[in-house]
Parts: sequence; C-alpha cells; structure tokens
Amino acid sequence: MRTLMTQPFTRREVTRIRQAVARHASGAGLAGPRLEDFVLAVHESVINVVTHAGGHGTLKLWTADGVLRAETADRGSGIPHDYVENRQRPPDTSAGGRGIFLIKRLCDDADFHTGPDGTVVELAMRLPRRPCASRPRMRRIRVATGCPHRMRFTA
Repeated sequence: MRTLMTQPFTRREVTRIRQAVARHASGAGLAGPRLEDFVLAVHESVINVVTHAGGHGTLKLWTADGVLRAETADRGSGIPHDYVENRQRPPDTSAGGRGIFLIKRLCDDADFHTGPDGTVVELAMRLPRRPCASRPRMRRIRVATGCPHRMRFTA
C-alpha cells in the first residue's frame, strides 16, 4: 500500500482537494476519461460531506494491488438507505441522490458504510497495467535452417 494523501477538509479546501486528487491520480497512472471519472466521483463524495454531513471530513487516497482508492469519512447523521440502495438515476424533480448515483456509475467500485455516527465512502478504480521495467527487451535474431531452400526465420 502506498498512501498518496490524507487530509481533513472543509468547504474551503474543496478546490484544492480536487486538484490534489487529479494530480495524484494522474501520477498513479490514470488518464483520460478514467481520470476525469475518478476525480469527479471523489469530488461528489467530498461535496456530499460538506453539504450534508456537518461541513467537514477526511479524505484518504492510496494505491494497493493495482487499484487507486479514495475514502471520505464524516461524522454526519448518515445517508438514508433509499439513496444508497437506489441504482436508477434520480428523477429531475428529486431533491437529492444524484451525487451518489454518479459516484456509483463513475468508479469501478463504490462502497457506502453509513449510520447515525457518520459515513465512510470507499471508491476504487483499477489502474492500467504498466509495462514491467525489469523485464529485458527481447532482441531480434536470425536463424537459418539446414533446408535445401535456405529458409530464414526472423523473430
């Protein structure tokens, strides 16, 4: 496990948190739409904390076993069960639930542990496989066979 950041936050730090998550996620290997999706999902989780859970929480970001993970934690009163379990997009007339819907759609995995003493949201995004730097590069060789047609094979 490699910890990339652990930081308490309030509404004031939301922009800096988003920038730091983008920088660390990019450095860990995410790029393009997957990077954008992960950053937006973490941002939604942070916004939910500052909007619905007392205005402050903690964000932890780390990599382990080829997966980038983020965890937001708060001491709010919990998320209503219907918001966490709903798999469909909330109607446009709904007062909330869009952030949780986005989080679930944008990440490879999202777990919500919530109750009257607070909520922990765990997000995960698989990192792309990187070429193994320790594996030697194969060299090209020529092999001639003893065949009367003098066939050559190049690998």
